[in-house]
Amino acid sequence: MLEFEQLPSGSFRLQTQQVLPVARDELFEFFSDAFQLEAITPPWLNFRVLTPAPIRIESGTLIDYRLRIHGIPLRWQSRISVWEPPLRFVDEQIRGPYRRWYHEHSFESTDQGTICWDRVEYSVPGGRWVERLFVRQDLRKIFAYRQQALSNRFEP
Repeated sequence: MLEFEQLPSGSFRLQTQQVLPVARDELFEFFSDAFQLEAITPPWLNFRVLTPAPIRIESGTLIDYRLRIHGIPLRWQSRISVWEPPLRFVDEQIRGPYRRWYHEHSFESTDQGTICWDRVEYSVPGGRWVERLFVRQDLRKIFAYRQQALSNRFEP
């Protein structure tokens, strides 16, 4: 599942849901390693974690990244604002291409493994038209890639 909606505030929400046949603790441990982001981010973004290893993830942790969007090099810094292992965590953009980026990752155990949710609230320079023409398409591709990468990693 991958859904978009415009919020009354003028910002946008992206929601994804994926069931993976792995225990919640194991999946949360995977996401607790910031360097795993490189493995589940599309190669065309040239995404790299710049913060030196090891990164101790907890509320307040700052993580720096480098990536390219449509060939334009960008720096991104996020802060872990919520850290509740093994249930959820939130990263928020401090510096980067969005006016606002609030990304909640949550994990729920089921008989089939773990339901992994992504809920992203974001706003972009240029508003609705830029979001609709460029950003939404990019996010759809990025999160579809991410879901496929997670399936490849965790499904038999």
